[in-house]
Amino acid sequence: MCYSAQVWDAYQKYQRTFGAKIDFQEFVRLYGIRNDAGSIKALPGMDRSFEAPETPEERQIRSLIDAYELTEKNRLELEVFQQKQRLVEAERKLAVKETKAAAESKRIATDKIERARSRLTDLTRADVKGRDARIYPGYHVPVMIWRDGRRTVVPMRYRCRPAGKPAFYDTKYPGTYNARWDNLEGFWKAQFGATHGIMVVNRFYEHVDGKVLEFAPKQGQDMLVACLWSHWTGKGEPDLYSFAAITDEPPAEVAAAGHDRCIIPIKPENVDAWLNPEGRSKPELWDLLDDRERPYYEHRLAA
Repeated sequence: MCYSAQVWDAYQKYQRTFGAKIDFQEFVRLYGIRNDAGSIKALPGMDRSFEAPETPEERQIRSLIDAYELTEKNRLELEVFQQKQRLVEAERKLAVKETKAAAESKRIATDKIERARSRLTDLTRADVKGRDARIYPGYHVPVMIWRDGRRTVVPMRYRCRPAGKPAFYDTKYPGTYNARWDNLEGFWKAQFGATHGIMVVNRFYEHVDGKVLEFAPKQGQDMLVACLWSHWTGKGEPDLYSFAAITDEPPAEVAAAGHDRCIIPIKPENVDAWLNPEGRSKPELWDLLDDRERPYYEHRLAA
């Protein structure tokens, strides 16, 4: 399972490299939902890509990001204040008598203060860090698809909720951020051959024997990862664009490191054929996946 990856988080890269159109209206809608509900997880790098807005839509998105960051800053400052009070109270009790409850309260307060301060630092820092572009299940990231006869970039959640399925699929099937090669014509039959996408990745991360390993192509190249996506709609619920990365049996060096799955990098010359599967037979699509880039993956213990 590819549970985490370092990705292209800025839509501008897709514009420059692929000449892709950007679905700015979907960005506007997504950031509006985040402000209203606070449940959307967007990569810091994706937010950062709107730092110098030029068009009315980009300026609208920037204003939504600014409003969210201000609300988040106020929430975190209140959290620090409240947890400091909790910490003082716990330490007061411990000074009188050592109790398990007071010690646990002190631990929780200390941890929450540290997390809130770290998040506040991330909101205000100007420097770019590698983790700004690292996705986990539930995070939104730009994904390239085929729409109206051209490559188009849409922000999507990294955990696919297939169209027509109930919203509780998110919890019933928490592993739907990956689509197994051997289940593409089973669980994923509505998406395979219909809604294909590409996410650009330069490294991915896996849990192996209680450790997190980082895998990256030896030559350092970006990988055009094959994905399936869905546009989910439900009564009384906001629309959801979401996707899953296709995984297959690993190459020898990944298997030797202790992991049993690997993402599939599409060859650059096959991008449009993959993105636009209409009229192609299933054997043709299987051939596109099989005719993949095959980099040698080096690995190391993740920081």
